[in-house]
Amino acid sequence: MKKTILSLTLLISAPALWAFSPAELAQTMQKPQNVQGNFVQQRQLKSLSKPMTTSGSFTLVPQKGLLWKMQKPFETTLRVRSDGIMQWNGSQWVNPNASKLNGQSRQIKLFLDLLGGNTQGLEKQFDLKLNGNEKKWTLTLTPKTAITRQIFNRIEINGDTLVRKIELDEKQGDKTIMQFNQIQTDKTLDNFSRTAL
Repeated sequence: MKKTILSLTLLISAPALWAFSPAELAQTMQKPQNVQGNFVQQRQLKSLSKPMTTSGSFTLVPQKGLLWKMQKPFETTLRVRSDGIMQWNGSQWVNPNASKLNGQSRQIKLFLDLLGGNTQGLEKQFDLKLNGNEKKWTLTLTPKTAITRQIFNRIEINGDTLVRKIELDEKQGDKTIMQFNQIQTDKTLDNFSRTAL
């Protein structure tokens, strides 16, 4: 009987002891001055038998912006800041051609919130369910606005002190999986990144 009571007490108290809230996740994600690394994106379109794979590098400065440098299958550099998305044409930042972005601009804006730990921004559009602890967590986003419900079924993000994987389950049957690797934090920014962000 004592063991049963002890077990119940542990079960009841465990969520309180180990609870990891979206606000705590946001604090963890915003600790680094910057985050730099590589990404591989696989986009499985319902209409295609094989996924489209793109890869490149990124630089994130929380509260400032995101540089998204796709290197394969072709090169393009995007800058995402609160003032919008711009594309580098080799000499200056210009408004991107929406058709060239293949609908990625919406996702990239979302990644800015996801990678930067902006849970307040996410909560405006999604219901958040966070499982795990700061060393290993999964954040599931369920759309709650009319616009997000038209686009996504759900979004799942996995990470530790940084985001490691993002999976987008889209309404029309398409899926996107992004994995981040060779991530470094607080590394000195190169001149291009520093001036861009």
